[in-house]
Amino acid sequence: MNKKPVTAAGDKEFSPYLSRYHLAVLYGICIFFLVLILLFDLAIPPGIAVGVLYAVVILLSLWIPHDKAILGFSLISSFLIIAAFFYKPPAEEMWKVVFNRGISLFTVWIIASLGLKRRKTEQQRNTILLEREKALEEVKILRGFLPICASCKKIKDDKGEWTQIEGYIHKHSEAEFTHSICPECAERLYPDFFKKSDFYKKNM
Repeated sequence: MNKKPVTAAGDKEFSPYLSRYHLAVLYGICIFFLVLILLFDLAIPPGIAVGVLYAVVILLSLWIPHDKAILGFSLISSFLIIAAFFYKPPAEEMWKVVFNRGISLFTVWIIASLGLKRRKTEQQRNTILLEREKALEEVKILRGFLPICASCKKIKDDKGEWTQIEGYIHKHSEAEFTHSICPECAERLYPDFFKKSDFYKKNM
């Protein structure tokens, strides 16, 4: 089976065909940035909204074609933002520290929610496109010139075989046949019966 090309979160489609290697690399990059931002956060004095940098991790997790990955990294980022708050010594203006942590949490979850919403919209769009393509494939339309026998009226199909016109049209269209007989054929094949019929009396 051919693999589809890997698509980023900014592209129009999310690819579910990422190899294990690509997934491992993406998870590794996200974890690396988690640790890096945490160390940077712990080294910075309280009062600075360093936790906003965790938004980078969430943006990177959007490349992973699993919703649980986005939620997982959002929860981990939130935990680290709160943990760093309790780890640092109290500041003089605690309201500013709390406000900055709140801004960081809000940023993480607003990006996660928007990313999940966009992914859901793309998946719905792709589903609609697939259903549309499937419907177009099922539509049977006769086009072009059809080789037909001048005597028996059989049609030559694309395989070179001659088939009854009813079977060919039924196979290549939505039409169904109900066999009857026209007045001309009825008069030619059954002249006695035709002359006694109501159609003959009304039109003759």
